[in-house]
Amino acid sequence: MTDITLGIIGGGQLGSMLAIAAKKLNIKTVIFCDDIDAPAQYFCNQFITGSYDNKEKISEFINQVDLVTYEFENIPFETLNEINKLKTVQPKPSVNRLIQHRLAEKDFVNKLNIRTTRYVSIEKKNDIDALEDFLPGILKTTTLGYDGKGQYPINSSDAIHSLNIDFSKGYILEKLVKLKKEISIIITRFSNNRYEIYEPIENIHEDQILKYSKIPAEINENIFNQSKDWAMLIAEELKYIGTLCVEFFIDRNDNLYVNEIAPRVHNSGHLTINAFNISQFENHVRAVCGLEQIPLKKISNAKMINLLGEQITHYRNIQKFNENEFFFDYLKKEIKEKRKMGHITTLV
Repeated sequence: MTDITLGIIGGGQLGSMLAIAAKKLNIKTVIFCDDIDAPAQYFCNQFITGSYDNKEKISEFINQVDLVTYEFENIPFETLNEINKLKTVQPKPSVNRLIQHRLAEKDFVNKLNIRTTRYVSIEKKNDIDALEDFLPGILKTTTLGYDGKGQYPINSSDAIHSLNIDFSKGYILEKLVKLKKEISIIITRFSNNRYEIYEPIENIHEDQILKYSKIPAEINENIFNQSKDWAMLIAEELKYIGTLCVEFFIDRNDNLYVNEIAPRVHNSGHLTINAFNISQFENHVRAVCGLEQIPLKKISNAKMINLLGEQITHYRNIQKFNENEFFFDYLKKEIKEKRKMGHITTLV
């Protein structure tokens, strides 16, 4: 019996899957979340709800756990930093602070001589008028925003003036690449130069929300190797502990670009639950808890489809799935348009 209690901040589907993976390893979990209806409460040993700046609740959480991890990156740095003074937080809070800020994240990646799309900081609306060579582009808030939130496609400088945007926030304008496809790398770093790295996953997005993932990705050997090398370089430079996702663009000339880093387990890695001997979630728990590193073995090729909004209803009514199909219902109470409600993985 492993006598470890792992604290997980965030109670969505990723928190649920981390708690399930921890239970398999005989590790107790305590979820701390600001959503009283969070689905991870059904899978953990203890559930604490409160705002992420509620010192009393944070103290209650800290006292119940041996170490802490998190399922999403938009947690106040101050909260993670205060927790880290008393209980180890992995990945460390400084990683989260860097990746919470898109401009800082892009600067970090470029300093490693890793290619990103061209980008520029935008502080006021008129800044864009002089930046025709960055268009067409996508305007993003430098902090917060996911699944397309806080993102505005801009084809011309005229288009910016028709958008109702609050420029008291910081923004980054990223030039669009002539996109051929998108891939992601899921990597778990255990310590210096000790990794388990999954093969590249090919992804399709609709409205900036991941719709479909598959392995193997239809890419050439150079991109296969370069994407893994860049992910390892990023994880090593961050001195990262746990599972990390690096999202990439591939343009029509087969150039590779880092799009974003997610300092956590990732939606595109859901298929690892069924397609590998060790999932991204189990590897994350193993790494942050200092458990044994087990070599990865691929069981099968796979494809995963996200179920958004009302799409979940159809699958909830299916009595029996094929033996190569695996349905995951996130048990979210409220069905909302474009909300991730579940997924289905098919081994192929």
